[in-house]
Amino acid sequence: MNAIPPNSLAAAIDAAVEKIEPTMLMWRRDLHQHPELGNREFRTAGIVAKHLEALGFEVRTKVAHTGVVGLLKGALPGPVVALRADMDGLPVEERVDLPFASKARTQWNGEEVGVMHACGHDAHVAILMAVASVLAGLRDRLKGSVKFIFQPAEELPPEGEEGGAKLMIEQGALQNPAPDAIFGLHVTSRLPTGVIGYRSGPAMASADRFRINVTGRQTHGAMPWLGVDPIVTAAQVILGLQTIVSRQVDITQEPAVVTVGAIKGGNRENIIPESVEMIGTIRTFDEGMRDDIHARVKETAESIAKAGRAGCEVCIRKDYPVTVNDAQLTQAMLPTLERVAGAKQVMMTPKVTGSEDFSFYQHVVPGLFFFIGVTPAGQDPRGAAPNHSPLFSIDEAGLALGVRALAQVACDFLEAPSAQ
Repeated sequence: MNAIPPNSLAAAIDAAVEKIEPTMLMWRRDLHQHPELGNREFRTAGIVAKHLEALGFEVRTKVAHTGVVGLLKGALPGPVVALRADMDGLPVEERVDLPFASKARTQWNGEEVGVMHACGHDAHVAILMAVASVLAGLRDRLKGSVKFIFQPAEELPPEGEEGGAKLMIEQGALQNPAPDAIFGLHVTSRLPTGVIGYRSGPAMASADRFRINVTGRQTHGAMPWLGVDPIVTAAQVILGLQTIVSRQVDITQEPAVVTVGAIKGGNRENIIPESVEMIGTIRTFDEGMRDDIHARVKETAESIAKAGRAGCEVCIRKDYPVTVNDAQLTQAMLPTLERVAGAKQVMMTPKVTGSEDFSFYQHVVPGLFFFIGVTPAGQDPRGAAPNHSPLFSIDEAGLALGVRALAQVACDFLEAPSAQ
């Protein structure tokens, strides 16, 4: 796919974005003040659905529990493109001093928690709602159709529930009609306001969870020889797992991470417990390496436990695949991003070991996922609170760029000769 020339609606899009910006900021602040967790985005979904219906879209609700899919049909024939925004907040108690700061609290996996849009999904929803308004106002000149996907549970659904992009796809979000390409964005405090970040190929890591249970034989802490110590064995397992990335995997090909995030075992200083549980995460940028590391985690843990005469059970759950931006699509749309932000304001970003379930869509249709900087100009992004922090804050001056970027890439794609 060659570089795509500017679409015929480019100037009209920019003018419409300028008009809708104040309303978009109002939406964003309202959503920020009323965050909802995965599969529980009832209020947010209601606002989105009402907005799309008022614009005259074909609207499906309750997709993957609370997802909303809207279809805008242009007056002129052409292909189909999809745009996606995630809607859920996080179980994080906000510590940002804002007049519209979240005070919400709810239950999450059996615990009472604060709720905050600590990853910027409130901005994503407001941006895509604004794109819907902009393109709806231009439907008489729009070639093809635009599918708007408002997705729940990107941050994972509650334990025991299905959700997110995978379930959206299973329930037909990419059907009737099927898009020829899909685009998404993410606000980030790692980039200054006004900057767009992108990367072709593997851009964000896969995310997998593991749980390792080491079983010993309980005994008095003063007489360890009468039992089997799962704590010592677990410590050796943790050290062994670190050699997978540092000594066993060819990290000149792709980086990888194996992290033990929590360990639980025992309840008294003079009792060697019966068992120890460890949980952690695995991050990779290649599906073959992903499977290889899974096998190595299992083999390493079980072998070390056997050497210590302990039992061992390893469970690994695949969550999100690698987010891979289609190389041809990325190359074709790069001039669009440079036109929107200015060539000097578009940069290739390093690989991100965080993950995104946008990757599931990319397994079905070519996709491009990029980043919008929201750290105020003059402030060093390296010192800004990161996404998922209770101090995460957005420079709203950067959000209009997100609206322009999504609207322009959609229309450039729809008018591209290769997409007809």
